Amino acid sequence: MRILAVLLLLATMPAFAQQQRKPNIIFIFSDDHAFQAISAYGGKLAQTPNIDRIAREGALFRNALVTNSICGPSRATLLTGKYSHKNGYTLNEKKFDVTQLLFPRVLQQHQYQTAWIGKWHLGSMPQGFDYWRILPGQGHYYNPDFIEIGEKRERVPGYVTNLVTDFSINWLEHRDTSKPFMLVVGHKATHREWLPDLPDLGAYDNVNFPLPPTFRDDYAGRAAAKDQDMSIEKTMRLKEDLKVHADYTRNIYNRFTPEEKKAFQDYYEGRVSKEFDEKQLSGQALTEWKYQRYLKDYLSTANALDRNIGRLLNYLDKSGLAANTVVVYASDQGFYLGEHGWFDKRFIYEESLKTPFVVRYPGVIKPGTVVNELMTNVDWAPTLLDIAGVPAQPEMQGTSFMPLVKQGGSKKGWRKGAYYHYYEFPQPHHVYPHFGMRTSRYTLVRFYGQANTWELYDLQKDPHQVKNLYGQKGYEKITAELKQQLGQLIKQYEDDEAAKIMQQG
Repeated sequence: MRILAVLLLLATMPAFAQQQRKPNIIFIFSDDHAFQAISAYGGKLAQTPNIDRIAREGALFRNALVTNSICGPSRATLLTGKYSHKNGYTLNEKKFDVTQLLFPRVLQQHQYQTAWIGKWHLGSMPQGFDYWRILPGQGHYYNPDFIEIGEKRERVPGYVTNLVTDFSINWLEHRDTSKPFMLVVGHKATHREWLPDLPDLGAYDNVNFPLPPTFRDDYAGRAAAKDQDMSIEKTMRLKEDLKVHADYTRNIYNRFTPEEKKAFQDYYEGRVSKEFDEKQLSGQALTEWKYQRYLKDYLSTANALDRNIGRLLNYLDKSGLAANTVVVYASDQGFYLGEHGWFDKRFIYEESLKTPFVVRYPGVIKPGTVVNELMTNVDWAPTLLDIAGVPAQPEMQGTSFMPLVKQGGSKKGWRKGAYYHYYEFPQPHHVYPHFGMRTSRYTLVRFYGQANTWELYDLQKDPHQVKNLYGQKGYEKITAELKQQLGQLIKQYEDDEAAKIMQQG
């Protein structure tokens, strides 16, 4: 009997070992974290040593683009590998259809255990996950509510970035170790309103940030840019966004413990509001002061994000998981840090279109790899399936980017243009709906609805995108070529609404 038992064990070992060799996957997904705020991208605003570590030990994508620069739709694209018009989630604050094909559900079918912890922001409860613990809606920075699988809702004491990491590590420690796993770590940071963790209050008070070259953009020749409502000058609120004489009876502050509220009041009343009162600023001087305060709060909030990424990486090292775990860090889109005088996102322009994306895959991706090819967030789901050894799903519209990063991989046939379509109008920031494409050199965009205009930018000559070349003499040929490419992308991705608008000229 003992010999028979040994033979049975030996017979089952190869299959088990093969399953164990499948890589684990951790996808760290932040909110509104600009690539300009990450030192791995050459940003001088802040140091992000832990995000930089992932890039240094793996690959950094310089042209990782989103297909609809807004929070919920970006998450829907991650889950489905499809454009917004195909997955049905074009706007925020709707209910996402969780019954459609989702990459975590496919992974479950291939013996992966799956989890999503943190910000979800899709209006419906998750499916396709063995475990989830999510923030309702946008969530709160301090003492947030969490909804756990089974829909148990509770308020948890602590700071949200720390808590999401705590819960993620706890799940990793209690998972089924006989199976590979895929975990999405969904951070609230760095979403507006920016509330730093207590240790980070005042972290950048001694820094005077340089104004971006386009900070005083006059938007000449760009109707959509002129008509937006997301400027630091006019839209950013002193009381709510910058905590100048903040209303501490608001719900977000009612969540604070007395000690937390006192620390906030001591800092924002005792220092920030006092400085504001003493300076008595107006006009451009006031706008520049608001910019400085914005960056100080934004980057202070990002400090906890990078610190907690370091906690998770250290856990992987100590637990022995690091060698067989793929780690991705990405944001749901880019963000404006004063460029064009703005905050927020939405536009096809570079700071909004480009998202940070770094990935570490030990033994497969050579450390220090830099990718310049155009990669979009419809590629994320197909790539995660590819990493797991799962066949491509025909209804997904993206392509695995592994050939771009795998040693010996071929870049032949990779896309030359990336398609984009944004919908949300007029609220909350009055950015006209638009679609367009980005190539390695050009951006072509068609605004529609109330705007009904075209724009063209040569990124080589005009990296800040302040000179609209559409209709200018000498650009007829490139415009025609780009329009033809755009039409092909619209057909490829089956965007019927855009196709009808293109027919109008």
